[in-house]
Amino acid sequence: MSQIKVLFFASLREQIGTAEIYLSANNLAELFAQIETQLGSEARLALQADNIRIAVNQDLVEHEVALEQGDEVAFLPPVTGG
Repeated sequence: MSQIKVLFFASLREQIGTAEIYLSANNLAELFAQIETQLGSEARLALQADNIRIAVNQDLVEHEVALEQGDEVAFLPPVTGG
């Protein structure tokens, strides 16, 4: 399995309790399983919400992707304006 840097931004960082973690996964499905193991099912469900965007190496993805050693996966909450 590949070592992946996982980043949590804004309100997700507060909800998850950390800005980044490192996990081993070959795809997003495995990554979510690792997140559940490390952080619990509530964290996994929050990150899989419809309004959460996922970026792999700074490119937004909408579907399952393969992950490679050194990849960066970022979870982005909805943007709010004021």
